[in-house]
Amino acid sequence: MEHSMNYAQLQATWPAFSSRINAFVTELGLDKLKLDCDHTALRVNQLSTAEALAEEFSQHGEIISNNMINGRPILIIKLNTPLQLESGATDCVELPFPSDKHYPQEGWEHIELVLPSSAQTCEQLSQALIAAVPNLADVITGKTAIKVKLSSPQGDNERLANPTIAFKHQGLCVKVHPHSIEAIIASEQEQ
Repeated sequence: MEHSMNYAQLQATWPAFSSRINAFVTELGLDKLKLDCDHTALRVNQLSTAEALAEEFSQHGEIISNNMINGRPILIIKLNTPLQLESGATDCVELPFPSDKHYPQEGWEHIELVLPSSAQTCEQLSQALIAAVPNLADVITGKTAIKVKLSSPQGDNERLANPTIAFKHQGLCVKVHPHSIEAIIASEQEQ
């Protein structure tokens, strides 16, 4: 069976994606905060593609988490060689297995930035973000073309609240949350 994408194709499309995502981060004003990008995420529509990518990525890194979130497996792969971004690099890739949602475009979909904060709720995180980047007030309150989604996704064993604000525009998504994916994974080990 032919897969809709593979590791080599993702490596080839990373520079264009990272350039577009960096421009979006700058448009949001988040570039001034010099936030760490703790991971980037893929979207795939076929189980066979997800399985093949999991196999390929594990040859270039280590699967550090395989967790059920919202009823489907989501892998976090820590890469041996980080992916480069304008503002630094990211060494983790999130590979969600497909759900019943069909994505119009497969491949790189979003990055997640860490805004160190004690926020326990999306409202607290919004306040922290607006305090740091005042021009985001209009974006968060829906006064711009940028879509905003507030959520608190949680894995089966997570012990750390990680409210998330997602900014979506023109097929790109930047998410901001208070804890890194590795801190979340570490919290799962604390039973």
